[in-house]
Amino acid sequence: MKVYFETTGCRLNQSEVEALAAQFQQAGHAVVTAAEEADLCVVNTCAVTNGATRTSRTMIRRINRANADARIVVTGCYAHLSPETVGALPGVTQVVNNIDKDRLVPLVLDTAPEEVFDREPLAREWGGGALGRTRAFVKVQDGCNNRCTFCVTTIARGPGRSRAQDEIVREIDGLAAAGFQEAVLTGVHLGSYGHDGGDHEGLHTLVESILRHTSIPRLRLSSLEPWDLSPRFFELWAEPRLCRHLHLPLQSGCDATLKRMARRTTRASFRALVTAARAQIPDLAISTDVIVGFPGETDAEFEASLDFVRELAFTKLHVFRYSRRPGTAAARMPGHVDADAKKTRSTQMLAASEEGARQFARRFVGREVSVLWEHVAGASEAGFRNTGLTDHYVRVDLDAPEVLTNTISRVCATELIEHGLRGEIALHACVE
Repeated sequence: MKVYFETTGCRLNQSEVEALAAQFQQAGHAVVTAAEEADLCVVNTCAVTNGATRTSRTMIRRINRANADARIVVTGCYAHLSPETVGALPGVTQVVNNIDKDRLVPLVLDTAPEEVFDREPLAREWGGGALGRTRAFVKVQDGCNNRCTFCVTTIARGPGRSRAQDEIVREIDGLAAAGFQEAVLTGVHLGSYGHDGGDHEGLHTLVESILRHTSIPRLRLSSLEPWDLSPRFFELWAEPRLCRHLHLPLQSGCDATLKRMARRTTRASFRALVTAARAQIPDLAISTDVIVGFPGETDAEFEASLDFVRELAFTKLHVFRYSRRPGTAAARMPGHVDADAKKTRSTQMLAASEEGARQFARRFVGREVSVLWEHVAGASEAGFRNTGLTDHYVRVDLDAPEVLTNTISRVCATELIEHGLRGEIALHACVE
């Protein structure tokens, strides 16, 4: 059977799709890159905003138009929250909720779980880049015990639960042996890894173990809530394989708004965390999430949030216009902000994001950086236009006579360009 995958939403969704692809391959089926070629299409949906649910529906309809004969199996947060709506979409033959997602392959194939869940042997055969990727997203945790008033994910994903440490280490060791250059640890609330087993230093221990027992060239952490992290945590970055990039979701830079959101942070505590991280990790990139137009957000509250974002000099903002999600406390709050105001505030936040990204990238001009090459973006008389990311998540373009995909190079950053940096292979020391 030929199986096609499509996903939207967070890195955790990407991690889950890659794991499902491996399981189907282990069961003897082929993964294809076009819906038109498939017998079965698996769609992993998102429900974090109303826009995400629309995107999920559009994906399913587009796949059905491309191949009306293919069965479509839908999973993910939108499928979990609205199974009847999803099940009625054209071509959908099966809806698998988030609780059963780990069993999706045996449910679809009607086989015993043990027949498809032996992933490590397959990992050794993948070669560099499952589904064409140079990095692998490794799900280490699912669910969340927080009760942020805007968030539907807790409803869709359930309580926090962690994978066994030795299982994760084996998986990453297999990925390294298969040629992957980077592993990204993902989870709904990654910082809570191990808490469900009573280990409040669980993520620290897990990262130490991965660095000690695997040869993966790069290890990156995905989104970390700005609590559950002690200053001791940042000592881990003494190991250069740990990427110097942290994504710490803020959501608002105004204390009054944070309180309505039921976020377990304040401006002062968030500022202290960022200061401690930057003090221990030179050239650390910090990105964040911000919601604009949260119920009750006044002009003054938004200005306080924008000022705080500028003060913290984030390298990137993921800006979300508040979206009313059924079943959340925020949906019942008074003072909903009109769409025009949300749009204006979003534009201002995105401008701050672009300025932060430029300022951070500019500091590396004339310096040497390490780049993991992802793909070729074109070609010219100068050669192939290779594009990749530094460990700080700054994009770098480089013209070379050869394709560098899935290799790591030392590069001299020569100039600032629109989306990052241009560079040259560092044959000699860069002149700052």
